[in-house]
Amino acid sequence: MAAFASAGLLVSVPAAAATGVSIELNRLEPKDDGCRISLVVANPGEKALDSLKLDLVFFDKDGVITRRLAVEAGPVRASKTSVKLFDASETKCDGVGKVLLNDVTACGGADDCLAMVSTSSRVKDVEFGK
Repeated sequence: MAAFASAGLLVSVPAAAATGVSIELNRLEPKDDGCRISLVVANPGEKALDSLKLDLVFFDKDGVITRRLAVEAGPVRASKTSVKLFDASETKCDGVGKVLLNDVTACGGADDCLAMVSTSSRVKDVEFGK
């Protein structure tokens, strides 16, 4: 972790956030047969990733696992932010309380894929973490 002082406050920032890929859970949109997941993937680095395979686990509001979903979020271009959409069938958006990035199973040949990714969420009352 890196620490930065700003206006008398000490703020901790994961080291991966400064050099790795950030993934933001931006929106959960109800669909007829489930939930559409919108992820904002930012790669500020100079190296593109031909693959970014995410292992996502969904929890309900009570913390019970409801679904596991493997998605390919690549390719991810260098110095680029992009939006990736995925559909989770038989998943009700309003029932999601947390999304866990359980693992990153491929990241274009980089070492320790999970460590190089940071997560955040803009969805009200839904945590996205690892």
